[in-house]
Formats: sequence, C-alpha cells, structure tokens
Amino acid sequence: MAEHKILLTEAELPTHWYNVIPDLPSPPAPYVGPDGAPVPPEAMQAIFPPGIIEQEVSQERWIAIPEPVREALALWRPSPLYRALNLEKALGTPAKIYYKYEGVSPSGSHKPNSAVAQAYYNQQAGIKRLTTETGAGQWGSSLALAGQMFGLEVRIYMVKVSYEQKPFRRSMMETWGGEVIPSPSSLTETGKAALAKDPDNPGSLGLAISEAVEEAAGRADTNYALGSVLNHVLLHQTIIGQETKAALAKVGDYPDVVLAPCGGGSNVGGMMFPFLADKAAGKDIRLVAVEPSSCPTLTRGHYAYDYGDSAGHTPIMKMYTLGHDFMPPGIHAGGLRYHGDSALVSQLYDKGILEAVAVPQIATFQAGVEFARAEGIIPAPESCHSVRGAIDEALRAKEEGKEKTILFTLSGHGHFDMAAYDKYFAGELEDFEYPADAIDQALHNLPKVGT
Repeated sequence: MAEHKILLTEAELPTHWYNVIPDLPSPPAPYVGPDGAPVPPEAMQAIFPPGIIEQEVSQERWIAIPEPVREALALWRPSPLYRALNLEKALGTPAKIYYKYEGVSPSGSHKPNSAVAQAYYNQQAGIKRLTTETGAGQWGSSLALAGQMFGLEVRIYMVKVSYEQKPFRRSMMETWGGEVIPSPSSLTETGKAALAKDPDNPGSLGLAISEAVEEAAGRADTNYALGSVLNHVLLHQTIIGQETKAALAKVGDYPDVVLAPCGGGSNVGGMMFPFLADKAAGKDIRLVAVEPSSCPTLTRGHYAYDYGDSAGHTPIMKMYTLGHDFMPPGIHAGGLRYHGDSALVSQLYDKGILEAVAVPQIATFQAGVEFARAEGIIPAPESCHSVRGAIDEALRAKEEGKEKTILFTLSGHGHFDMAAYDKYFAGELEDFEYPADAIDQALHNLPKVGT
C-alpha cells in the first residue's frame, strides 16, 4: 500500500529556529518612527520581553529553541507530512502533491508554534498578562493555550465581524482561560475613537492590533504578543519547513513548487524560509504566496513604509501594504485580512525571490470542498488559499503532461469555520476585487517617511 503519511519522531523535532536575515540578498530596511529615524531595539521594551527583542533583530542564522518550548511543541510536533494520493487521483494529474498538516495542534493551526515561544519568553521576563489581536481566531486561541501552559493571563481583541461569525472560536479561547473582547471596543482610546466615527464598525486586524498595543504599553505587568508579520514570529514558524525537508528526504523527494497561504506572512516564512538557501544555491524551486483577491497585499499593494496598525502605535515598517486604514469587506469570509505583510516576505517578493498569486473567494472554498472530499480533512478558509494554488498547479501539470512535485502548507482545519462553508453551499458568498481607487487612496494616507 502506498504511504499516505511521512512521520518524524519526537527526537527529530528541530533543536534550532532558522533565521533568514543573514541569508537575505541585502540587509532588511530598519523599522522607523514618525520622524523617519530608525527605532532602536530598546524602544520595543514597552511591549516585548528581552528574549523576543533579541530575536527580532538577531543576525544569528540558527537560534536554539529553549527546552521548555521544545517540550511544549512535542505535544503535537513533529506534524505529519501527507502525500495527497486521493487528491492526485481525483484530479487525474501526473503531479505528486504533498501537504504539511498543521491542524494537529491543540488549537488546530500552525499558530501555537510561535505562541508557546512568546509565552515562555514573557514568563521568563516576569510578565503576568498578555494582550493580542485575532481575526479568524487561530492566533487568539493559540495564545490562550500558550498562556495556560505558562501561567499567563491573556486578553484577546477579536475583530468584531469574526467575533460575531465564529462563536466557537471564542468558546475555545475562553476554555483555555482567555478573555475575548470584540474590536473595536470601548476599553481603549483607539476603540472609542473608531466607534465614535462609526458605531457599526466591523473591525480590522490593524484596529485590533492598535487596541492590544495601547493596553500593553499602558501596563507594566502586561506585554503584547503578535501572531504574524514580525521577524521573531516567522523565525518560530521555521520548524514547519525544517520538518518538511527532513520528511521529504526520507522518501527521496524534493518540491518543484512550494505554496503557502499569505496574510501577514507566518505561513510563508515558516514553510519557505528553510528552502531559500537551496534556491540561492541554484536549486530550481518556485516559492509562491497565495492571498485573497479581496485583500491583495502583495499582488496589488504598495511597497512602502507604513504602520503595522490602524492608529499608528507600532513602528513604521517597509512592506507591501494596502494602507494601515484598510478595512476588509464584510463579505470576505476566507480570513487573511491583514493590510500589510511581513517586512521579510515583502523584501523577498520585491526581489523576485518569492512569487505571489491572488485567488477569488468562491474558487477558494471550491478548492477546500474538493480537497475535503478527496483527503477527508476540512481545511480552514485561510488554508483553502494554498489548496487552491496547489490544485491549479496540478491541473496545469495535467494540461502540459508534465510530472512535478507540489508542496503546500495546510495550516489548519476548518472545524470552527463551518459557518463560512454554510454560506458557500448556500450560494451566499461572492467574489470581491478590492477597488483600484481604494488602493490608490491608500498611497496618499501612508506616513511620509522612508525612501
């Protein structure tokens, strides 16, 4: 019988995170303040512990994973690599398709890979509370879990439209002791201002980040934790790509193309960064970020300096952005709602090292259903983006009569996202192309700093 799963043992769990910064073609652009001057690392001490700040700016290629973090990760890692034999058969493609399944974590996604690390470093620094934001709920539930593991209180500002659409994500966070607040809220000045302007504001990740950062900066016992975008988060996620390479080596295979869903960049960095050294050494491999056409940050955004949040509480980063005041359409059910992207991912995309494609909402859910009926796993809406990209690659291989090896990240299961699938089956979802004039307007609202 052909093997569906390629498994590693707990002894093969990576001992180090891979830091891509030393291997970039040029140094990353610095984070800057409103005056355009670089923000020194110590400026981050108001919301981050020393261990996280060190990782954010580190030039070390390999950073050791603390043993308590490895022990926490070992509850579900190494995660399985699957050969999608049933999907290959259903598509009639000559391509081989592999997917790294991150839905085996307790919260059902890849997000705990960074959450447990961030909780550990905050505990070591004597912090008692964490604030954060969440959109679809994967990150919020992951940090609630990590807070429970390391004895920290966690308050989660959840984008209001998701808070209302996904009640069982809220239940999951609360089961692990997290406090969930719909954003915008009346608990922060940022939230009050947003509600005063629009009492029916559906919220955005940028706005929820502003609320969480504002609270953390105002309390000595509280720090902020972020689920994507920043360098240290992508660093923590590189165990995904490292495990994948080790598993593929066991069966003597290697991908021609690697795909991952892209919102803020944690999936892309986690899977793709460990493959970059091979690409730089001449390996013929394509690395493709897949994003929604209703939130087309890489494919249609501006590469410019912008705030990471709506209110301007964060440092200004050079990234692909739709503008920090971007508000995703309420009909967008597929997640990946962030206005910007990781500075590292943005730099690599700008240099042509990574590719990006945008896919429409209906085709994305179509792919998720097709995958579920072949492979049995119901993907999270965010994960459906990479499924769509992988299916499209496999169908191209079929048309061209070419064998190729396709790898993608299945970043989580959709068990708490069935309301979105219900809308798909009821024909209530619609495709939405983010308007060109709205993207152009974002350019005028960007901070006037940087080059």
